[in-house]
Amino acid sequence: MTRIVVDRDRCIGAGMCALTDPAVFDQSDDDGRVVLLDAEPSPEHDSTVRDAVHVCPSGAIKSIEG
Repeated sequence: MTRIVVDRDRCIGAGMCALTDPAVFDQSDDDGRVVLLDAEPSPEHDSTVRDAVHVCPSGAIKSIEG
């Protein structure tokens, strides 16, 4: 199972995560920074979560396998 951790202080609000997997990530209406919708997404999201981690320009998203 994959667990997602986000660092909202590091997030710059680029929105790539929300575009990559909107079922797992969103953006705050207040400041545009990442909102984690599902910290332990189902395995069907593994590929898109990896993509979101990779495309995040600030490195604010981490996935922990285990």
